[in-house]
Amino acid sequence: MKRKLIKRKTYIQALRPAIESAVISEIRTLIESARGRVASFINSELTLLYWKVGERISREILREKRAEYGKEIVVSLSRQLVEDYGNGFSVPNLSRMVRLAEYFPKEKILSTLSKELSWSHFVEILQVRDPLARDFYTEMCRLERWSVRTLRKKIDGMLFERTALSKKPEILIRTELDKLLKEDKLSPDIVFRDPYFLDFLGLKDSYQEKDLESAILRDMESFIMELGVGFTFVERQKRMIIDGKDFYLDLLFYHRDLKRLIAIELKLGEFKPAHKGQMELYLRWLDKYERKTNEAHPIGLILCAGKSEEQIELLELSKSGIRVAQYMTKLLPKKILEKKLHESIQRARLLVENKEKSTMPEDLPTPNKSISAVERSQLKKLKKSPKKLMLDE
Repeated sequence: MKRKLIKRKTYIQALRPAIESAVISEIRTLIESARGRVASFINSELTLLYWKVGERISREILREKRAEYGKEIVVSLSRQLVEDYGNGFSVPNLSRMVRLAEYFPKEKILSTLSKELSWSHFVEILQVRDPLARDFYTEMCRLERWSVRTLRKKIDGMLFERTALSKKPEILIRTELDKLLKEDKLSPDIVFRDPYFLDFLGLKDSYQEKDLESAILRDMESFIMELGVGFTFVERQKRMIIDGKDFYLDLLFYHRDLKRLIAIELKLGEFKPAHKGQMELYLRWLDKYERKTNEAHPIGLILCAGKSEEQIELLELSKSGIRVAQYMTKLLPKKILEKKLHESIQRARLLVENKEKSTMPEDLPTPNKSISAVERSQLKKLKKSPKKLMLDE
């Protein structure tokens, strides 16, 4: 009996480190989880406080015909608040609070966002002046859970200006952003970009197509980050046997949110019309042999060093599910890039507007009689011959 007790004691002592480790791990998880909830609650309340402060200042001082001395009052308010509550209420921060209330006028929407985005996120977003771009970054940051650093990088990299969405008319952009807000639903125009920045590959001035592909495979994580959240790598040099001949697709991906395969072809030079036929063949094959029943039709992305907008317009690639984008292995200075992107956006929007005008029906001929005149004529005839209904005029 004594021997059994000794064995049991020895066994418990042997298990003790494992038990303690499991208990301490669980307690740490509980503490970290509670800290996270507390931090989230504090952040949400702090952001709401800042919104209310900004709304109050905007409503009482800046809007009510006091703008001429409003800035002086803000400085005075800041001086008193900093003395009582610290540097969080400095003049620059009070200005951000006012912009927060102006850019997000509905408290309910701000309250929902504050549960997912920190005040530091809002500080970055408030620097974006274009309302459509601002809403885009807000929703994408919320949906993809970007860190503040990632958000800053996306804004600096002009992500919105590089999306196909930015090249649409404003009313269509607003419709898609509203859908993103209400349904968390991404569209291809939000997912795909042009151009793509591949400077992280470190390629020199002269390289072959295989060098480009190999560099992407070596740094697949960075490449997927540039493609965007939701992309999953499937296969390189995807083999397709068509009429007994072998064809190879450079890169095959799957997008979880779009629920479809993404075929990517890499081209060293300018886009050529022949690339369309090649990609169409790959897409039809993938649609027939690889697409699952619950998936949408595959999309093709041709990445090339340059492209002619007129060729792409005439080929109507979107009808075939094909997108063409330029890639850059060396980044242009930001001002030059900004100018190129804005010119591209204006050109694309003008093109859409011209298409809409060209598809409008011709002016209809003016009738000889107005509807009211026809009605009066019919009534007169009915009075003369009440048994006969006249509808021939």
